[in-house]
Amino acid sequence: MKRSHIGLAVLVAAIWGVNFVVIDVGLSDFPPLLFSGLRFLLATVPAIFFIGPPRVPWRWIVIVGIVLGIMKFSLLFIGMKAGMPAGLSSLVLQCQAAFTIAFAALLLRERPRPQQLAGMAVAVLGVALVGVRLGSTAPLSAFLLVIAAGICWGLANVATRKASPPDMFRFMVWVCAVPPVPLLIMSALFEGVDTDLDALRGLSFSGIAATVYVAWVATIIGYGLWGFLLRTYGATTVSPYALLIPIFGLAAAAVFQDEPITGLTVLATVLVIFGIAIASLKVRRTAGESPVTPPAVLAERI
Repeated sequence: MKRSHIGLAVLVAAIWGVNFVVIDVGLSDFPPLLFSGLRFLLATVPAIFFIGPPRVPWRWIVIVGIVLGIMKFSLLFIGMKAGMPAGLSSLVLQCQAAFTIAFAALLLRERPRPQQLAGMAVAVLGVALVGVRLGSTAPLSAFLLVIAAGICWGLANVATRKASPPDMFRFMVWVCAVPPVPLLIMSALFEGVDTDLDALRGLSFSGIAATVYVAWVATIIGYGLWGFLLRTYGATTVSPYALLIPIFGLAAAAVFQDEPITGLTVLATVLVIFGIAIASLKVRRTAGESPVTPPAVLAERI
């Protein structure tokens, strides 16, 4: 890759890592479902009027929109609102790689290699250490909600693999069009119309800035640049840079929110990143084997 394009890949990883801190800021102004609905609404309009049709069957737009947009982000936002720290959320969410392999094996009949199973075992151990690290500082329910978000992300990865969109950016904009109305209705039902109206009436600069960042910077700019890199170099070359996301997430949380980085956090981070890296290494195929797509290759598509 050209040095400038390496810089772009690192920039996108930084944008997506810092995004967890920005989400935390937004959640101080909005209830989780409302914030998620506003994020997708702003990411969809006006971009959807300029990109053309998605060029994949509509059922995949709906499926990924529900699983990724409604389920995954709702669980993540609710988990963070319930007390899951931003930096550790960026790390725990990487459990999606293990669930991607599991769902690919179950739904696509792709047989995981021993190397991938070993790598995922190491990564899962890292995530488990995060649970130990949290101890009594965050509710177990918040930790489990982020794990559930990772499960949904893994399922969405496999659905995206099945859809095989020729233009990932266009696909993502159409996917973003699915969640806003259901999320806003869910917010009114479960978070309360009065709560939503109070949040909108008391809108602060930080709330506006957070919504703009997660919608336009993390979604439109982030996926636009990532899609350009994928078209230029391919997933195998670009996807390893996604492993930088939790590093930037933890660093941003430490700098902006004083989230402590303990020795256990460092060990957990090394295990998660190392495990995913092992599982994502390309190895030579032998006759009769049907390898599962490396999790980092699938994950970076979302």
